Amino acid sequence: TLSGGEQQMLAVGRALVSARKMMLLDEPSMGLAPLLMGTVFEALREINKEGTTILLVEQNARMALKFASRGYVLETGSLVLQGKSEDLLANPDVKKAYLGG
Repeated sequence: TLSGGEQQMLAVGRALVSARKMMLLDEPSMGLAPLLMGTVFEALREINKEGTTILLVEQNARMALKFASRGYVLETGSLVLQGKSEDLLANPDVKKAYLGG
């Protein structure tokens, strides 16, 4: 039986080896050790550089924004903020509300 983290790695691995133009990933870091999270996000960055569009849903906002070119902030299902990831990372309101400071 695979652990939750192992199941997550398997799902991401299967997506990485398939032929695709777009990937939708829902919480790819869930259940992963921090070292593996970095490895997964770096692999996704390389896939994106090769031309695959990636739509990422992730609660680890800091990690997601460091990875993404754009970010969208949802609150109770409504879009409240959007923009370039570097702008969102630098926004004091975003830092306070979503990035722990």
